[in-house]
Amino acid sequence: MQNRTSMRIGAVFPQTEIGADPGAVRAWAEAVEGLGFQHAVAFDHVLGAGTAGRPGWYGYTDEDLFHEVFVLFGYLAGVTRSLELVTGVLVLPQRQTALVAKQAAEVDVLSGGRLRLGVGIGWNRVEYDALGATFTDRGARSAEQVEVLRALWGSPTVSVEGRWHRIDDAGILPRPVRGRIPVWFGGEAEPVLRRVGRLGDGWLPQRPPDEAARAAVGRVREYCVRAGRDPSELGFEARLKLAEVPEAKWPDFVAGWRDLGATHLCLSTMGMGLGTVDDHIRMLRSTLRELAPVARD
Repeated sequence: MQNRTSMRIGAVFPQTEIGADPGAVRAWAEAVEGLGFQHAVAFDHVLGAGTAGRPGWYGYTDEDLFHEVFVLFGYLAGVTRSLELVTGVLVLPQRQTALVAKQAAEVDVLSGGRLRLGVGIGWNRVEYDALGATFTDRGARSAEQVEVLRALWGSPTVSVEGRWHRIDDAGILPRPVRGRIPVWFGGEAEPVLRRVGRLGDGWLPQRPPDEAARAAVGRVREYCVRAGRDPSELGFEARLKLAEVPEAKWPDFVAGWRDLGATHLCLSTMGMGLGTVDDHIRMLRSTLRELAPVARD
């Protein structure tokens, strides 16, 4: 396995805690960029489930605020200059593929080529039903979606006849700055690892750097080789949830993923009881100061 000696460090946008004030959103992004973070990761949910008629519901609800990621990134494209904008992850199968291609390309153009599209299949059947998307075939459908996205980004017009898509000599404008947008997959089920190896530019795991993670990274690389691709070109982004890992273990978490070959790391301040944007920024500042040397060693 190829080890890398440095990771790009990003910050997780505190979706459910930042509120709806556009000034606060801007202040967070400008501060993160000013501190030297290299990317910002934003979660995606369109609808939250009401819980009155769903006893025992687990997960986000109608009381959790989520900024829509493409609109959010269109805004952040105008108030930042170098920060990479990363969906982590966009629930792709509940969205129309051609519309995602158009929205992603627009954000990429407005940001000067700074979009990285992390995609996943999600877990919320309520959201799928409300958006008119099927839930049971979402994994396989997402793979076809990625292929259609890349076709639309790369050519003036395309003709596609797939299991879930039919496009007859049509295309989008504008198209991405580089003619493509990096697509990374989130999720840890074995079919996801296969999709990463076959189709992905990278993987977004959410787990500690333990032996199971080491084995999963190895399998992703093996699936990549089987697909005739170069595994050294894959990226891996670890997510350190500061609220869930004891502070004394933060350096070990970072060093562990660095040694597994992670190319990126993002820090999440959500769930720490931080009440304001300034509180989130102070935590990110102190944590970056502590962990950046570990990520570079």
